[in-house]
Amino acid sequence: MKKVSIKDIAQMAGVASSTVSFVLNGKARKMRISETVEKRVIEVARNAGYYPNQLAISLRTGKSKTLGLIVENIGNPFFATLAKTIEEEAEQYGYRVVYCSTENNASKGKELINMLSQRQVDGYLITPAPHMEDDIQQLVQLNRPVVLIDRYLPSVDVSHVLVNNTEAVSQGMAHLFDRGYKEIGFVTVDLDVIQMEERLDGYLGALSKQGIRLNKDIILKIPYTHQRDEAVELIAALLKDNPQLDALFFATNYLAILGLESINRLKMAIPQDIAVISFDDHDIFRIYPPGITSIQQPVEAIAKKAVALLMEQCESTESKLSTTEVELTAKLIVRGST
Repeated sequence: MKKVSIKDIAQMAGVASSTVSFVLNGKARKMRISETVEKRVIEVARNAGYYPNQLAISLRTGKSKTLGLIVENIGNPFFATLAKTIEEEAEQYGYRVVYCSTENNASKGKELINMLSQRQVDGYLITPAPHMEDDIQQLVQLNRPVVLIDRYLPSVDVSHVLVNNTEAVSQGMAHLFDRGYKEIGFVTVDLDVIQMEERLDGYLGALSKQGIRLNKDIILKIPYTHQRDEAVELIAALLKDNPQLDALFFATNYLAILGLESINRLKMAIPQDIAVISFDDHDIFRIYPPGITSIQQPVEAIAKKAVALLMEQCESTESKLSTTEVELTAKLIVRGST
């Protein structure tokens, strides 16, 4: 059986061979090829059973057409949605994505970077674990395309995309104040990462702006490596030890889900006994009575912007890659819990 060539694909699709080559090498956007033509070429190639020889392409172009995605936990809904969108967006540029999780372990993060480097990925999208500064800095010094997502490293000059965490929490706190809540507890994770520090800063700043005296007893920091039952008990203890609380602000959606279990165990009613708001939305929050108010991150926008920045770096011919810092705005979703 005759092997299908680019020329054959071009004839079947009714376009030039160069157009087919650009599309199959992920350069349709760069060469301003219309989405209609791009889809037709891809469909014709797929139906004809044509698959580019990736090894040959890599040897010829010096590119593997592969990106490495390192996140905190691919099982977390936020990171799962992020990964799905990144994969779809990268495909539009002709790239595949290899993704993996650090579980916020710097040693594992270092191993994953080494593994992806051995696989000769063209660029890295990374949610850095605490103490990964040296590993990220090494990639920057080697002029490797790198974009950080969800968080950044203050000591490393590298492109990043995330939401304005401080502003988002301030918005959520303002909503609680407007609803008459004053005794607001804050539940966060005990982890040395910038976005958690910024969320706590947003909480503290909001209290200060309202002239409310800080009570450290109503700030709960749960270890990242917590056991589920242990975390549920810690949140329940916070509520039992501080009966004056009229609202809880959870710094992540997985903490909020644990908090809902704690509240249920104590047979407390939402929002009659305790109001609840969570940073990061979740499908559960839409259906859990009476609906949980949340701060919704623009996950798709984060993913698309991060991929776009990385593609700019991958296509750059500059001897030193430029740095771009992007902060997006989160959205307050008001439901029955407040």
